Amino acid sequence: MSAIPVLRLHNGQAACRRDVPVVSVGELREAMFSSVKQGARLAALFGMPVGGEAVRLFAVLACGDTGDLSVASADVGNHYPALTPDCPQAHWFEREIAEQWGVRPEGHPWLKPIRFHRSYRVGRDAWGRAAGEPILPCVTDYFQVEGEEIHEVAVGPVHAGVIEPGHFRFQCHGERVLHLEISLGYQHRGVERAMRGGPTPRSIHYMETLAGDTTIGHAAAYCQALEALSGCSVPARAGVLRGVALELERLANHTGDLGALAGDVGYLPTASFCGRLRGDFLNMTALICGSRFGRGMVRPGGTGFDLDERRAALLTERLAKTLTDVAGAVNLLWESPSVLARFEEIGIVSREVAVELGLVGVAARACGLERDARFDFPAGIFRLAQIPVSVWQSGDVFARAYVRWLEIQRSAEFVRDQLRALPDGPIGARAGELFPEQLAVTLVEGWRGEICHVALTDDHGRLLHYKVVDPSFHNWMGLAMALRNQEISDFPLCNKSFNLSYCGHDL
Repeated sequence: MSAIPVLRLHNGQAACRRDVPVVSVGELREAMFSSVKQGARLAALFGMPVGGEAVRLFAVLACGDTGDLSVASADVGNHYPALTPDCPQAHWFEREIAEQWGVRPEGHPWLKPIRFHRSYRVGRDAWGRAAGEPILPCVTDYFQVEGEEIHEVAVGPVHAGVIEPGHFRFQCHGERVLHLEISLGYQHRGVERAMRGGPTPRSIHYMETLAGDTTIGHAAAYCQALEALSGCSVPARAGVLRGVALELERLANHTGDLGALAGDVGYLPTASFCGRLRGDFLNMTALICGSRFGRGMVRPGGTGFDLDERRAALLTERLAKTLTDVAGAVNLLWESPSVLARFEEIGIVSREVAVELGLVGVAARACGLERDARFDFPAGIFRLAQIPVSVWQSGDVFARAYVRWLEIQRSAEFVRDQLRALPDGPIGARAGELFPEQLAVTLVEGWRGEICHVALTDDHGRLLHYKVVDPSFHNWMGLAMALRNQEISDFPLCNKSFNLSYCGHDL
């Protein structure tokens, strides 16, 4: 790691906010580049106002080899030398910082808004608009490829069927995609800004609905941050129940994705079965807490619901039956040459590109990268009961599908083992007032990948700033790279193989 001073933390550990080193922009660059070259990833990069018009950049680097999180900061004016040309992982973050705080990363190769929301900063932002003035998507410039027989295909933001809004613009030569530009931000709700001054009774609900299919993942990251900032220890039984709920969320979504992938290639047996079986996993979560998506399950200090012996036995029985049915439906995919012909060598992302972009979750593991916060940065029950990291090497649609199948089997085994040995004791502890002038970073391996929350408190113990990085924030550019030199007709299949969140990105 770099010799530049940084604050080192473990996942879910709090520290004094004033202990975060404030270095020059040049030193921050050196610390980031050195760490990334040695295998660390940029988990978060964000701006926060300090002292009037000044903006402080915070960088959080995650090193899976050591389990360390490194935090450093630098104060910037209206501009600074862009980090992206030497560290592509910073690309999306720097665009966000420019949009929110008007700090221009000079030399950024693709400086455009990512959410089209109003600037937070007084004065004019990086595109010259006044504070409070929105940037309209319709006036945003898009990249263009010129030449004979080049044509452009624009899709969305309104799509057929029930799907979230996002705009995709393809530059094509015939059927071959030369470049895909992804424009999001149509669902920006201002969740991070709403968290400031909290926690309030609404805060946990903001987290549970930030990305509705990842209720448990984001709620767990938020609660772990509050527990770190208040010195609260979660009881063992509550920790196990949280782990079970997180893996049930993974089981439901992975099963649904495999069914959707089957549907995209017209293979109806698996598509039909997995649609129902996803519902079976969702109903298992409802058996615990009454909500199919896990609303109300995870709460600061523990869980909102317990699991008695009768329902634990029923859950174990349902899990075994559903897993048997899932195996029967999913194995049809691997036994069907027509399916494999559409999955294999489609939408390839190389290991090198995955590293350069900082991909996380299934998208990274399908490229052979052993990246999993449950293993690299374990918290709660995952400190005691680790789940093996599931990887594949080919980086294509098949790999992203097959990693999901491997994870389904291992998550089901984990849930079964935890239900057999569910410890006695309470399901919650009181999470008191937050300590003032603190910072905490939490990582949770959601079903899409690494979820990162960063919470900072003011001198009264209220939330001064709150940063959320959904795994989709890292991975949308991976989808764009997967479409390079593919046929445009492969886009729905590639898109579903990533299955990224629009609302989790747009916040």
